[in-house]
Amino acid sequence: MPRYLTQEWLDEARRLGADQPERPGASVRVNYVVTRGPGDEVLYYTVLQNGRVVESGLGSLDDAEVTLSSSWADSVSVARGELDINTAFMQGKVKVAGHMAKLMSLLPLYKTPEYLALQERIRAHTEF
Repeated sequence: MPRYLTQEWLDEARRLGADQPERPGASVRVNYVVTRGPGDEVLYYTVLQNGRVVESGLGSLDDAEVTLSSSWADSVSVARGELDINTAFMQGKVKVAGHMAKLMSLLPLYKTPEYLALQERIRAHTEF
C-alpha cells in the first residue's frame, strides 16, 4: 500500500481516478506545498483536465495557476475525510495563491458522488 504523498501514491491515485466522468472546462494546474511533515516539506503537483487528473508528481510546475499550502496534519485530515476541503479553506487551514476564481469554480466537484467515491477508494489504498 503506497504511503501518502509519495510518487507511488500519486500514481495510484491517478490510476484509481481514471474512470472519473469528463467535466468540460474543469481544468487547472495546481502546485501543493505541505509543511511540517515527517520529511519536513513536500512539494507536489496535479494537472486536472476536464475533471480528470492527467498528470501528477513530486516537485512543482513552473506554470501552475494555483498553489495550495497546508500543514501535514491538515493535509492528512483532508485526505482521510476528517476535514472538508471547503471548510479547510474557510478556516485558513489551506492557503491559496494564484487564480482564486478558477479554484473556486472547481470546488463543487469535491461534492459530486463520483469524486466522493474516488476519495474513499484512494483512502483504502493509502498508508498514512
